[in-house]
Amino acid sequence: MTVADEGAQRVAGSLELRPAAQHPDLLTPAVAAALPAGAWVCEIDPDVADTAALVEAAGVPLDGSANCVVVSGKREGDERIAACVVLATTRADVNSAVKKVLDVRKASFLPMDRAVDDSGMEHGGITPVGLPAGWRVLVDERVAAAPWVLIGSGVRRSKLVVRGADLAALPGAEVVDIALER
Repeated sequence: MTVADEGAQRVAGSLELRPAAQHPDLLTPAVAAALPAGAWVCEIDPDVADTAALVEAAGVPLDGSANCVVVSGKREGDERIAACVVLATTRADVNSAVKKVLDVRKASFLPMDRAVDDSGMEHGGITPVGLPAGWRVLVDERVAAAPWVLIGSGVRRSKLVVRGADLAALPGAEVVDIALER
């Protein structure tokens, strides 16, 4: 690990980082195919996949963790789906900022069963990396500015550690201000 990668280790807490490209067994095929260069992966207990549990179990810093939620809204019969990526210290402002970006009258979280089916990822592991073509990826500006963040890997048994700038550069990604402080 180089000095530049020490920040990746900071957000991983006590978890063991491995080069993600060398461990596709810890990712969904779509995530493995879309990995940004330099991404790391760490295996976790699936029972602590949720952010709060992982922070407690592995010493992962809350401010180095990001969450991805899937929202939808309709405009003139056209459904608009987006994955929203925000730091764990914030929450997606679905009722105002996200609604405005999607240009819909009402935005709401996509039902979990549908988010899982449509994304091809597991509940608790949905990530902006490797989402279906055509999905918008709304990356909060705080995430885009983060040197490294720990985020889902598509499955509950691992997490990715990626640069915020790499999330901002994903296909369909837009850097926007969509988060509210908790």
